[in-house]
Amino acid sequence: MRLVVTEPAERTDRPYPRRWWALLVLCLSLLIIVMANTALTVAAPAMTEDLGLSSADLQWVIDGYTVPYAALMLLLGAIGDKYSRRGALVLGLLVFGGGAVFGYLADSATAVIAARAVMGAGAAMIMPATLSLLAATFPRGERARAITLWTATAGLAIAAGPLVAGALLEHHGWSSTFLINVPVAALALVGAFVLVPPSKAADRGRIDYGGGLLSVVWIAALVYAIIQGPHFGWDAQAITAAVVAGAGLAAFVVWELRHPRPLLDVRRFADRRFAGSNLAVALFFLAVFGAFYYLTQHLQFVLGYDALDTGVRMLPLAGAVFAGSALTGYLTPRVGMKWTVTAGMVGGTAALALLTRIDSGSAYGDFVAPLVVLGLAIGLALSPCTDAIMGAFPESELGVGGAVNDTSLELGGSIGIALLGSLLATSYSGHLSDATAGSKLPASSLETAQDSVGAGYAVAQGIGDRARQLAEQAAGTSDPQQAERLKAQAEQLAGGARQMADAVGSSFADAVAHTSLVGAAVLGVGTVLVALLLPGRGEPETEQAVEEREPENAGAR
Repeated sequence: MRLVVTEPAERTDRPYPRRWWALLVLCLSLLIIVMANTALTVAAPAMTEDLGLSSADLQWVIDGYTVPYAALMLLLGAIGDKYSRRGALVLGLLVFGGGAVFGYLADSATAVIAARAVMGAGAAMIMPATLSLLAATFPRGERARAITLWTATAGLAIAAGPLVAGALLEHHGWSSTFLINVPVAALALVGAFVLVPPSKAADRGRIDYGGGLLSVVWIAALVYAIIQGPHFGWDAQAITAAVVAGAGLAAFVVWELRHPRPLLDVRRFADRRFAGSNLAVALFFLAVFGAFYYLTQHLQFVLGYDALDTGVRMLPLAGAVFAGSALTGYLTPRVGMKWTVTAGMVGGTAALALLTRIDSGSAYGDFVAPLVVLGLAIGLALSPCTDAIMGAFPESELGVGGAVNDTSLELGGSIGIALLGSLLATSYSGHLSDATAGSKLPASSLETAQDSVGAGYAVAQGIGDRARQLAEQAAGTSDPQQAERLKAQAEQLAGGARQMADAVGSSFADAVAHTSLVGAAVLGVGTVLVALLLPGRGEPETEQAVEEREPENAGAR
C-alpha cells in the first residue's frame, strides 16, 4: 500500500477502502476553521486588554476572518473542482496555518486583523474542499451518513472552541489560541496526502471567472455592510457597501443566467428542496451564532466564569449535537427530510424561547435546557439540508455545491451576529440607562458603561477600586475628621460600585431575554417558510435536478 494516495476517487470501480479514515481528515480540517471563530469569543477580553483594542478594532479582529471566508468560497470551490479538490484542501491548510503563525506573532490590532484575513482566505479553500471530497469519495448510499458526521463535527467545533481557548488561557496568552491551529493543520496536511484520494471534475470546462469576480464583489460588500451598519452606524461606507452588494448581486444573477457554463446556475433556486435547504441553513446559523455570541458573554461577565469554565459549560451543546445527528440518521430515511428539518428548526425556536426566561437571578442551570435543545436542533436540521444541497449538483460541480452550502452558513452566521448583536447592545444600553437614572455617578462613567457589558463591569470595578483606596487612606490617617470624611466617601463609592454592577448584570440579562425573543420570532417565521418550501416525502424533484444527477447515478460505484 502506497504511503501517498495517488489514484483519483473517480477512477476506482469500488468504494475507496479507507474512506472513513479520509472522512476523519476532512472533519479535522473542518474542526479548526470553525473553532477559529468560536475560540476567539473567549480570547477576546485578554486580547483587548493586551493590545488596547477599541470596540471597532475588536469587531474587525472577529470579522476580518469572515469577509474573505464568505466572499471567496464560491470561486475557490469551482477552481478546486477543475484542478484538484485535494490540492485546494492542502493549499488551504498551508495558508490557514501560515495565517495562524502570523497571528501568534502579531503585536498590534492591524497585524491581528491581517492574520485573521489570511486565515479566512485559507478557510475559504478548505471548507468547500471538505464537502466536495466527501461527496467524491463516498458512494451515494453512504454519503448521507458521512455528511451527518461532517455536520456533527461543525456543531462540536462551535462548543469546543471556547473549551480549547479557555484551557490555553489558563496558562498562556491569547496568542496561543492562534498557535494551537498549526499542529492540527500540519496533522490534517499529512492526512490529506496519506488518506484522502485526489479528485477533480472530469468535464468542468472553462471556469466562469466573470461570475466568480462578481460573486466575490457582492458577497464581500454584503458581509461588510452587515458588519459595519448595525455595529458602527449606517454611515457612507456602510451604505455604499450595501448599494454595491445589491448591484453586484443583480449583475451576478444576470451574468449567470446568460453564461453558457455559469459558475452557479441560479435557476437551481427554483427547486424547492434546494431553496428551502439553503434558507434553513442560513436562518439556523443566524440563530445559532447570534445566541452563541451573547451566551458566552453572559457566562463570562454576568455569571463570572473564567474562560475555561465557560468552555466546559458549553459542552452540553456539543453532546446534544451528536445525539441529534444520530437521531436524524435514523429518522430522515423513515419520515423524510422535511419533517426532520422542520423539527430541528422548531427545536431551535424553542431553545431561543427558553432564553427569554433569563433574568438577573438566573444561574447556569437555567441555560442547560436551552443549550441541550439547541444542540439537538442543530443535529436534526443541518445534515439533511447539506445532503440535499450537495445532491443538487452533478459530480463536476461538487466544490461549488459545498461552497453554496458554506456560503449560506456563513452569511446566516454573519447576519445573526450583526443583527442580534446590535439589538443586544441597543437593548442593554437602554436598560442600563433606565436602571441608573437618578444615579450620582459621573455622567462619563455611565456613558462608558453603556458601551458593552464588559465596559459596564470595568466601570463598576474602577469605582470599587477607588473606594478601597479611600478606605485605606482613611485607615492610615491620624486626623479623625479627615478619616471620617474619607470613610464616608469610600462607603458611598462602594455602594455606587455595587449599584453599577447590579445594574449592569440585570440590564444585560434583560437584553438577552429581549434579543432571544426577537431571534425566536425570526426563526419561527423562517420555520414556516422552510416547511412550505421543502417538498414532502415522495414529491417529485425538478426535472433539472433529476437530469443533472443521471450521469452520476449511472456511474455510481
